[in-house]
Amino acid sequence: MGADEDLSFDWVHIAYEEKLAFMETYGFAGNQGKVNLEGILIRPKGVPSKTLFIYMHPASTLQLMPVPRATARRGVHVLCAGSRYARNDTACILENVVLDLGAYIRHAKERLGYETIVLAGWSGGGSLALFYQAEAEAPSVTATPAGNPVDFAGAGLIPADAILFQAAHASRARMLCEVIDPSVIDEDDPDRRDASLDIYDPANPEQPPYSADFVERFRAAQIARVRRITARVKEQLDTLRRRNSGERERGFVTHRTLADPRFLDASLDPNDRPIGWCYMGKPETVNNGPVGLARFSTLRAWLSQWSIDDSQADGLANAARIAAPLLVIENSADEVVPLPHPRLVFEAAGSRDKSYARIEGASHYYAGQPAQLAEVTDLVFDWLGERGIG
Repeated sequence: MGADEDLSFDWVHIAYEEKLAFMETYGFAGNQGKVNLEGILIRPKGVPSKTLFIYMHPASTLQLMPVPRATARRGVHVLCAGSRYARNDTACILENVVLDLGAYIRHAKERLGYETIVLAGWSGGGSLALFYQAEAEAPSVTATPAGNPVDFAGAGLIPADAILFQAAHASRARMLCEVIDPSVIDEDDPDRRDASLDIYDPANPEQPPYSADFVERFRAAQIARVRRITARVKEQLDTLRRRNSGERERGFVTHRTLADPRFLDASLDPNDRPIGWCYMGKPETVNNGPVGLARFSTLRAWLSQWSIDDSQADGLANAARIAAPLLVIENSADEVVPLPHPRLVFEAAGSRDKSYARIEGASHYYAGQPAQLAEVTDLVFDWLGERGIG
C-alpha cells in the first residue's frame, strides 16, 4: 500500500455571509458578499469517528504536513482548514481568521456530525488556536486594532474541547520582534543601515558568541524598529480617514526581516537547532528574500498581525484566558520556534488542566524523522485518552 492509500482526502467548502467595506482577498474568495473557505478532510478509510482534529494556520495550508496525516492514521478524522488568506498573508486580519475558524467548527458540529473538537495549533496555528479559544470561551474583542468592528459575541463561536500547542510560537507579532533586522534605519532604502547592528556584516566587530550587552542593544533596536513602522502605519491610516475618499487601504514592503542572533549563536537559548541555518534556508539570504515575515503587508494587516503593541492574537495573553485542557509540545531541534516560546505559553496558560512535553531531536516539520513523529503522535493520543477524548 502506498504512503497515503490508507487515507481519504475530501474537499470541504464553507461559505458564509459577510459584508466588507472593501475587498481584501483576490478573486471569488470574498467578493460576492460571502467568505468562501476551502479545507481538506483527511480520514482513515473505513474508520468512523466522532472526534475531529482541526489544524489551521492563518496564512498557510497544512494538508501536506506529516503531522495531520500521522494523526489521521491513529483513527480520528482531521480537517486541514484554510483561511480566507490561505497562502497570502499580505492583507491578513487575524480577527477575520478567528471568524473563519469558527465557521469550520460550526460546520463540523452541525453539518458533519462531529461531537468532539480538538483544536490542533501547530506552528503559526498555535497562537491562532489560543486566540480563538479565548474568544469562544469569553468574547471580549469588538474591533480590529485598526478600529473595524468585529462581532465575536454575535458569531456564536463554539469552544473546542481540547487545545494542542505544538511546535508553535507565541504570536506572529512576537516572532517578528525577535527576528526583524534592527540595522535598517530607512524603511524606504534597506541599504541605509547601522553597521554596528548588522549581524551579517563580516566587518562587524560583534561576532558570535555575542556579548550580553550587544544582545540587549540588538533586542531594544528590534522593538524600536517595529514601533517606528507601526507609527508610520497609523499615520497613513489616519491620513486616509481624514481624506474621506474612496482610498481606504495601502500596501507596503518591509525589508530585512530575518536577523535573529540565535540563528548564528548556539549559546543563546540553547537547544538542538542547526546553527547558520533557518527554516527557509540561509538566514542572510532569507533576510531580504521574497518570502520573509511581514515582507508585504497592508496597513490594517500590520496592526493585526505584526504590531507588538496592537495585535490581539498574543499567545501569552490569550493562553491566560482559556479553561480548556491544554497540551504544549516543544521540539528540541525546532529551527522555527524560538526556544522560550512554548514554555512561556505554558506558564501563562490559565487552564487548570495543562501539560508540557519535549520531543528530543524533533525538528519543526518532523521531516525525515519517523521516530519523533511517532513519539509525538503517541504522546498526543495518550494525553487525550487520559481525558476520555479520541
